[in-house]
Amino acid sequence: MLTGIDPLLSGDLLRLLDHMGHDDTLLITDAHYPSHAMGVPVIDLAVPSPEAVRAVRTVLPIDMYAGPSVTLMTPEPGTGEEVQAQLEEAVAVRADRLERIDRFDFYDRGREVFAVVRTLEARKYGCIMLRKGVVGDDES
Repeated sequence: MLTGIDPLLSGDLLRLLDHMGHDDTLLITDAHYPSHAMGVPVIDLAVPSPEAVRAVRTVLPIDMYAGPSVTLMTPEPGTGEEVQAQLEEAVAVRADRLERIDRFDFYDRGREVFAVVRTLEARKYGCIMLRKGVVGDDES
């Protein structure tokens, strides 16, 4: 057990996050997403997606250079608004660092991620991509 580390962050997950470099992308998925089809390491967290994002953000800096740092899947009207609002709150980035893309574009981009954290999130559109930044950059 370590002090100062969120207990949701297992040794395997911390190792994976540590191995990521600047501009590598982490995909945090809901339970519906084809996580293992991505062909990259998958870590399971038995929590909803927003809790996973909150825990990961305690140790993962977000990229503050060109382009969006955080990507959400555009939900169908009337679906996913609650979980997406919670994901936005949990990731805690400025609005100009966030983008939304079509579901199929999200799946395509998902094939290029460094790793996946699969959650037990049962709500649709509970998926988010986080692009790793550099420790010490201003994230406000």
